[in-house]
Amino acid sequence: MGAAKLIFITHSEKADPSRVAEALQGLGYGTEICCPFLGDSLPRLQQGRPEGYAAAIVFGGAQMVSDAAELDFIAAELDWVGEQLENDAPFLGICLGAQMMAHALGAKVWQHPDGVREIGFHRIDPTPAGAALFPENLTAYQWHREGFDLPEGAELLATGGAAFYNQAFRYGENGYAVQFHPEMHAATMEYWITSEMGSVQLGLPGAQPAAEQRASAPIHNPIMRRWLDTFLNVWLGPADGEQGKLRA
Repeated sequence: MGAAKLIFITHSEKADPSRVAEALQGLGYGTEICCPFLGDSLPRLQQGRPEGYAAAIVFGGAQMVSDAAELDFIAAELDWVGEQLENDAPFLGICLGAQMMAHALGAKVWQHPDGVREIGFHRIDPTPAGAALFPENLTAYQWHREGFDLPEGAELLATGGAAFYNQAFRYGENGYAVQFHPEMHAATMEYWITSEMGSVQLGLPGAQPAAEQRASAPIHNPIMRRWLDTFLNVWLGPADGEQGKLRA
């Protein structure tokens, strides 16, 4: 038999799962990318899980949950996410993926009333429920304009500042959401802050200047990678081991 496979759902031709893919491949998983934005079809669900895959990860993107009214692929993806959560399938939502999880679970996804963005490196802190997963004073890379309320029945694991307080939650036994970007590495960050779409946002409230981000990346990215390795071991464990055997 081949290695267990994970499906990555992305939302741009420039999306780069990078560190997440590296960490999972190090645990023995195969990875494949599906990008509905580019016309890819979502994997068919069988008993609430993507057929042929051990787990699914939905990454970030420039789209918003509210785009479902105009973008059919976002509407279809929200339904796809919801069915997996209903069946407690192994699932991780990152940034937009986390917002999709919150929406699918009936929580509000919203833009900050003062137009604040969370862009750059920002501290997050564990809740008592998240203390086994998140160290104190973890600094994570962020790039988002929307936040989410905590869904009913979800367990808040990590918090941020007042502007975007909810940073990570767990739903059921196998569903996790993180507002930040654990996949981030220096090349992707550089593309985001220098692209036409990204550079304009650096002048918005809450966004860190490019120079500050560049200075912070070598300090915080290695720490985030170590956190990612630990988290993925807790969530899935090695591909040839018992899933979830290291669950906190």
